[in-house]
Amino acid sequence: MDAALTTALPYSFAKLDDLMEKAGIDVLLVTSKHNTQYLLGGYRFIFFSAMDAIGHSRYLPVIAYTKGAPDKTAYVANKMEGGEHANHPFWTPHFLPMSWGSVDSITEAIRHVKDHGPASPRIGVEPSFLPMNSAKVLESAFPNSPLVDATGLLERLRAVKTPAERALLKQASEAISDSMQATIAAAKEGDSKFQIIDRLRQEETARGLQFEYCLLTLGSSHNRAASSQTWGKGEVLSIDSGGNLKGYIGDICRMGVLGEPDAELIDLLGEIETVQQAAFSKIHAGAKGGDLIAAGQAELARQPNHACTDFFAHGMGVITHEAPFLMTNHPVAYEGTDASSPLEEGMILSVETTMLHPRRGFIKLEDTLAVTATGYELYGAEGRGWNRGGTR
Repeated sequence: MDAALTTALPYSFAKLDDLMEKAGIDVLLVTSKHNTQYLLGGYRFIFFSAMDAIGHSRYLPVIAYTKGAPDKTAYVANKMEGGEHANHPFWTPHFLPMSWGSVDSITEAIRHVKDHGPASPRIGVEPSFLPMNSAKVLESAFPNSPLVDATGLLERLRAVKTPAERALLKQASEAISDSMQATIAAAKEGDSKFQIIDRLRQEETARGLQFEYCLLTLGSSHNRAASSQTWGKGEVLSIDSGGNLKGYIGDICRMGVLGEPDAELIDLLGEIETVQQAAFSKIHAGAKGGDLIAAGQAELARQPNHACTDFFAHGMGVITHEAPFLMTNHPVAYEGTDASSPLEEGMILSVETTMLHPRRGFIKLEDTLAVTATGYELYGAEGRGWNRGGTR
């Protein structure tokens, strides 16, 4: 195994082995695109970056990792990935570009585990990312080996970001903030949601991001789906977008107004900012994750428009909701398992406050923060006030 290829990985084998030991897992078979990308150190095959299906099956990358034996690690890849490996070799000692579909991939992974792993391993898998036909082949090959859900293990592995990962997240957030401000400034009266979203796509792409989505509202509507609705003078705009930079997601929300914000709009966004700052004040390494939730919710309860406002915070990084998990089923269906645990330096949080005002519309701030030893660093902080439309 080439040590030079493993020094830049965002995790250590020792930490991975420890997590596997605690989970009672001997062999990991990782099949999600985001986790294979993470374990490979940032690589994702461009041909299947935006899709999985091909022919009668699908692309299924597999990393087979045996606890305590990184030198036995295999990457089971699509046949076309041989050129990728030739240009930029993967760190995995075994590279197996043998597959076109999900059964091919898992069959090759099984062959590797039987040749290089323990006789009756406890196998960790990602149930949500293991196709039914792959799972059946795997269970048949190891009838006496239980399949263990390794989702939580991989979430723990990704929870604390390295300085290099944080740099990518900061760059992504700043690029989204810049893109939003440029989009709002260029948008004018009569522009449709379709047009505004397409401009944001162009702005993010020009800044090196892979555009993922845009949730947009105009005027008094709370509907964030793309449509032919147009922006009118004096109306608000909320723009919420995720952009991907080398596998790391920036995700923020900013506000615009076509004209000058009136006193009521200034006060409404001020309420949201007050809630955000209350939550921010509780963020530092060692603080319980639930403390920032409690602070945000307590401050929200004191605001005049609390009845139509919601506060939420979650971890993010490689995917939009990941560890630390701070709230239960709000709004995404998972358990807030980290609410009582201390935040760690290097964790990334998304903090968001959303008002569904009955007259003025959808008003929201969403911010991305990195936990530091003494507090936090706010990424892409520009444009957090009212951004004026039609100024460019």
